[in-house]
Amino acid sequence: MSQGAKKKILLNAFNMNCIGHINHGLWTHPQDTSTHYNTLEYWTELAQLLERGLFDGLFLADIVGVYDVYQHSVAVPLKEAIQLPVNDPLLLVSAMAAVTRHLGFGLTANLTYEPPYLFARRMSSLDHLSRGRVGWNIVTGYLDSAAKAMGLSEQVEHDRRYDQADEYLQVLYKLWEGSWEDDAVINDSVQRIYARPDKVHKVEHHGEFYQVEGYHLCEPSPQRTPVLFQAGSSERGLQFAGQHAECVFISGQNKAATRAQVDKVRASAVAAGRNPNDIKVFMGLNVIVGATEQEALAKQAEYRHYASAEAGVAHFSSSTGIDFAQYALDEPIQHVKGNAIQSATKILQNNDWTRRKLLDQHALGGRYITLVGSAEQVADELESWIGETGLDGFNLTRIVTPQSYVDFIDLVIPELQRRGSYKTAYDSGTLREKLFHEHPRLPQRHTGAQYRH
Repeated sequence: MSQGAKKKILLNAFNMNCIGHINHGLWTHPQDTSTHYNTLEYWTELAQLLERGLFDGLFLADIVGVYDVYQHSVAVPLKEAIQLPVNDPLLLVSAMAAVTRHLGFGLTANLTYEPPYLFARRMSSLDHLSRGRVGWNIVTGYLDSAAKAMGLSEQVEHDRRYDQADEYLQVLYKLWEGSWEDDAVINDSVQRIYARPDKVHKVEHHGEFYQVEGYHLCEPSPQRTPVLFQAGSSERGLQFAGQHAECVFISGQNKAATRAQVDKVRASAVAAGRNPNDIKVFMGLNVIVGATEQEALAKQAEYRHYASAEAGVAHFSSSTGIDFAQYALDEPIQHVKGNAIQSATKILQNNDWTRRKLLDQHALGGRYITLVGSAEQVADELESWIGETGLDGFNLTRIVTPQSYVDFIDLVIPELQRRGSYKTAYDSGTLREKLFHEHPRLPQRHTGAQYRH
């Protein structure tokens, strides 16, 4: 970056192959189209819209299981479509890649329930078909409902899940990075040799969690290893991020706490022998923008009319493992250390939260920070968050689909571009090249590089 040049804000659209994602209840808004989530056109049109806005990627969340902690029931999730029904995110990519050239795709897949050998092929296939535009959001799960649906009696203990994840990544690196050498494929029809047998190697892994003997089924894709995303903020999660993650997704509530979290992420990379900026850090964010502040405030009031605070709290119940329905409106909620998302339960540890306070926090159906105002006001705040916290970018949620993204692209993007805070064209290359301006493959200082043949 030249002296005086502004840091360019990175931007993902945050979405999910379902109706209700973060801001619950908004599917009832007359302009919302999220009930069309099970059509290809919904996704191809979204991908083209995001590419028009020069978004770096579409980050697709996912869960395996259901939110059944609130009232010990799926009644509210079914009525309000709280990430139920939810379809497979990976199956969307081929169609979206076919109608775009640059947009990246961050795909959530739960390693606890995906055998690494077959998962390696699925991601390599998508990396080929998208010409190197896929990333994997590594999750280990947190829902007991998922564990039971997949044949386990209960969720594997939190830190133990990360032990398993470390070994899972070892297997994947061996398959993606080490099974086929760069010059294995010669595609010579005259000699009748497509791939050289001496350049393709069997992976032999015998560990605590996985036993794998076999050749990676795919020839090397543009990135080999997809860009690695991760969202754990516990001590064990940060250790894992320092070793493996290239992009980390955090949930901030104020700038000071976010700055501390960003610093921890960067320190985790350094502790693993990497550079502090080898990890790009994104924060989840709502934006409601209008031509004027008054228009934006009116839009916010309208959105709140359709939002469901109870649905938001029901979602949060499963994030924490605590049934908030059991508490009276003003009864203090007791913090309980459980096996769910540790960063979610952490906010409750002072025992000063009540169900009424949670309902107020979820007035927009979710609890992400919301920026409301004109394009200039929103741009001011986005630049402030980047400057004061060290963040690299944002995962922009949808409130009303696709209106939230259309408004941001038509109003905020031009303002950021005018200020020099946002790109005016895509760089060439793979998703990894666009994000890091380096080689399309993992850098040598990344732990995955040691598995190259």
